[in-house]
Amino acid sequence: MNKNLESRAGGKCELCGSEGELQAYSVSGTNAEDIALCTTCVESIDEPLLNANHWRCLGESIWSGVPAVQVASYRTLKKLSNEGESWASDILDMAYLEPEVLEWANEGIQSEDAISPTKDSNGTILNEGDSVTIIKDLEVKGAGFTAKQGTKVTNIHLNNDPEQIEGRVNGVKIVLLSKFLKKV
Repeated sequence: MNKNLESRAGGKCELCGSEGELQAYSVSGTNAEDIALCTTCVESIDEPLLNANHWRCLGESIWSGVPAVQVASYRTLKKLSNEGESWASDILDMAYLEPEVLEWANEGIQSEDAISPTKDSNGTILNEGDSVTIIKDLEVKGAGFTAKQGTKVTNIHLNNDPEQIEGRVNGVKIVLLSKFLKKV
């Protein structure tokens, strides 16, 4: 690890703040830069769900004055949020990144999203605004009705989970699993 990075980190992991042996971790993208991370962070940053509670520290590191630390925090929080960790979504909702930092942060996320498109039950790729048909009766929890087979859902909205879409059924906006849908 170079002296500048070591000095900036002050002997602490730039994401979780733990002291100990640090390693340089490269934050990829247009403005690629190294940050100093502890072993725990390095080992689980690519699969943060394996150690989800460890990452609650990102509520502080997202506010770092170092853009690369903000980007690494944002990307990790986004992964956790996409896997259903509501606390990560809450942190992202409160965070502010300068436009150029946000663009850099989204570079890595967009390439991950491109890998797994949302597909219907037949494997047809679904796009924002498509229309779909429900292929089996689905009980809508919390809304007190059943979305009937054959119901057409128009102008669907894709979310971050490639297995889900959002749409209106009986006037109620709900999340539907794409495996129970067929593109019209």
